[in-house]
Amino acid sequence: MTQVAGSDRPPTPASGPHPDRRLGDEQLTIQRSLRELAQRRIAPRAAAIDQAEAFPWDVVQLLREHDAFAIGFPAAVGGLSGSALSLIVAIEEVARACATSSLLLAVQALGGAPILLAGTAAQRQRLLPDLASGRRLAAYALSEADAGSDPKAMRTRAVRDGRDYILDGAKMWITNGEVAELIVVFAVTDPAPGASGISAFVVEGHPPGLVRNPIGGKLGIRGSSTAELVFAGVRVPAANRLGAEGDGLRLAMAVLDRSRPSVAAQALGIAQGALDEAVRYARQRRQFGQAIAEFQAIQFLLADMATGVEAARGLVYLAASRIDAGDPDISGIAAMAKLFASDTAMRVTTDAVQVLGGAGYVRDFPVERMMRDAKITQIYEGTNQIQRLVIARRLLTQAAATGPRPPGRA
Repeated sequence: MTQVAGSDRPPTPASGPHPDRRLGDEQLTIQRSLRELAQRRIAPRAAAIDQAEAFPWDVVQLLREHDAFAIGFPAAVGGLSGSALSLIVAIEEVARACATSSLLLAVQALGGAPILLAGTAAQRQRLLPDLASGRRLAAYALSEADAGSDPKAMRTRAVRDGRDYILDGAKMWITNGEVAELIVVFAVTDPAPGASGISAFVVEGHPPGLVRNPIGGKLGIRGSSTAELVFAGVRVPAANRLGAEGDGLRLAMAVLDRSRPSVAAQALGIAQGALDEAVRYARQRRQFGQAIAEFQAIQFLLADMATGVEAARGLVYLAASRIDAGDPDISGIAAMAKLFASDTAMRVTTDAVQVLGGAGYVRDFPVERMMRDAKITQIYEGTNQIQRLVIARRLLTQAAATGPRPPGRA
């Protein structure tokens, strides 16, 4: 594999002069090292990855060499951390340089999460070390063409046949779909009306009957592998089922609660990267005899961008900290983090293009790519409309549990 080219460009400075007090020593170390790696080794590749629409195997190798994949996994299975906050910080720093490359970390953790949550001790020890080292790339196959926001509508079937299950059906929009050698697939095992008959399976390698159809022409994250996966009589050992039959939908939702902050971190990193570029450009670009950073209109844009980024960072770090604390009720805060950070990324990148003017509208500057990349964060792992439903239903459920409140007095 080709080694990533180096760069003399200095690492982008931190957003503030002092270490973030929300982060412990582990997170601060990861932040420093990933920022250095991303800015020096990945940022110079970002435009070429986007333009070529080619999966960045060189960045995969770079992340392997620096044990970056291990951040999302506990030491017991060959990882370095397993902390949600540590993973969030790593994704944020890589996304600040290249959104496509940040997906490598996020999807590896996404594919490993069902095994961590529902796998037996033997399954975890057999499957997860290869993910923690990056030797095998993972994918998470839940969505279908007619079952995106509504996973209960999935049609992929898994039928028991002796010691195996036979999978038939198709999954759509699967990140890492072309390249993954470990795919967690959700399929219907009990099709009876009203049954919670969805189960989860680990498909390894390249079994007969699995066809991977690449999906190109994407607006953003153009170097990421996105594919349709077609299962035609694919045999999966029953030993590769995660949890009991019928536990799949509950598992899928639990995984999304833990992975939505990763999408939020990606959005946060994109937004921070766009803000960095806008500030840099505003200080250098001159009009009417002075830097455009001296104009109040530009200052107001930058101030609003920075405020949105810091507010998003607070929500994203809070959601990750709640996961690390073992909070059983994380659906609402995870949805808030994903919703707010991705909407912020879209606003901030759009405003960054505005700050750069005509320069922001062409590929010579990275904010054009960042704006395109930001859009997907409002869509995958549950659209932002779905996030609003999750948040609202959580509020209403909590209100119902506390009972009616007596009317107040003015």
